[in-house]
Amino acid sequence: MRIAFLGSADSWYLRDLQRAAGTRHELVALPFSRLASSVAADRLAVTSPPGDLNGLDAVLVRTMPPGSLEQVVFRMDALAQAEAAGGLVVNPPRAIEVAVDKYLATARLRAAGLRTPETIVCQDVESAVEAFQLLGGDVVLKPLFGSEGRGIARLQDEALAQRTFQLLVQLGAVIYLQRFIPHEGVDLRVLVIGSQVLGMRRRNPQDWRTNISRGAVGEPCVVEEPLAQMAHRAAQAVGATVAGVDILPGRDGLLYTLEVNAVPGWKGLARACRVDVAALVLEHLAELSRRRGPADPDSR
Repeated sequence: MRIAFLGSADSWYLRDLQRAAGTRHELVALPFSRLASSVAADRLAVTSPPGDLNGLDAVLVRTMPPGSLEQVVFRMDALAQAEAAGGLVVNPPRAIEVAVDKYLATARLRAAGLRTPETIVCQDVESAVEAFQLLGGDVVLKPLFGSEGRGIARLQDEALAQRTFQLLVQLGAVIYLQRFIPHEGVDLRVLVIGSQVLGMRRRNPQDWRTNISRGAVGEPCVVEEPLAQMAHRAAQAVGATVAGVDILPGRDGLLYTLEVNAVPGWKGLARACRVDVAALVLEHLAELSRRRGPADPDSR
């Protein structure tokens, strides 16, 4: 297969995939910033020099770089058009859009019957203070868009919370609040790759946040069937076939689905579980390509 790697040419993930691909597959690094599209009477082409997405066997999205609203919308639209023209895009642009939006992702998870922390999203200080009180005066504030624990804060003091809300409103931000779930400093990252699942337990004795980037330590975790089913339902809820699902065991004995990452990293998980995740991702792309069959050149 010839696979477009939408991400940096310096990425560790590109090198890991190239190692796993050997001579069987070719990976072409294409930057999001150079995505372009031409619309003619007979065809629509999506390109990112030096490659043409229409002429490749698959597109693997490995980053979501920041940009203006126009840039982000165009990038997702261009990927959607490449997919509509018969291309294989993993994950699909709509799945990425849903997963990156914490409000929409949480709503999808709840609709799928998964347990999530009680969540309130609002846009003004008065509503946010009321939400803080309704959620028990101990909340987790998250940016609507973001990952790896960046911008997350735990608020337990109402005066401090109110000042924080005022600043966010001045910045034009949406206020996303979740009830804090007491836990033991441990959560589970379940990586879904098609029908397969891999699990990692993340421990952080120094911080209530359990992201590896925040100093948590990863260790292998056996993913039993109930947990695997939760992870698959979460991935399906956002429409992703490759997804990192964060699940929190609360002190109340319940499991809470926190987030779904549609551009999941696997560096820490591969190390903890001693599994060649890159090889599994490439096998998944090959399987999806086989299921689709040969592309119709006229559809391009």
